[in-house]
Amino acid sequence: MDLYAELILEHSKHPQGEGLRDPFDAEVHHVNTTCGDEVTLRVRLGERDGVTTLEDISFASQGCAISRASASVLHELVSGLPLDEVESTYEAMHGMLTSRGKDPGSEEVLGDGVALAGVAKYPSRVKCALLSWMALTDALARATAVPTAPVPTAGATAGPATGSPVAVKEDPR
Repeated sequence: MDLYAELILEHSKHPQGEGLRDPFDAEVHHVNTTCGDEVTLRVRLGERDGVTTLEDISFASQGCAISRASASVLHELVSGLPLDEVESTYEAMHGMLTSRGKDPGSEEVLGDGVALAGVAKYPSRVKCALLSWMALTDALARATAVPTAPVPTAGATAGPATGSPVAVKEDPR
């Protein structure tokens, strides 16, 4: 077994960041309809020196080794990073996985994520590897969305904001 296969199995068997944690700013549930892999992912944003950071990411997943390993790598790579670095890491991973094997990935940027480079040669497996990354972009979009006040109807008044986290679950059906 080669080193990359061993890394994928290690991340799959002992995933970093697994277990949904509170508090969180957004939660999403994504399903790969091709194979049935599922991930529920939560993000918690923070601020460091006036810069918004991804303070925490947690997940619960079920699926193949590639899907679970990718979620573990995602947690390892982006937890604690400023959002612009999270985005550039996502771009690097997405670029590598959708390159059909032409982009080997940068170990400096993707760390253990380069172990997933071989997945790019198998289009049916790319969705497995990208599932948690797509969930991350969705969760970040929800967490950073500017809430809009409801428009009151005649005779009604708008109530106070609750300040509770956004928790959205996509129906997998």
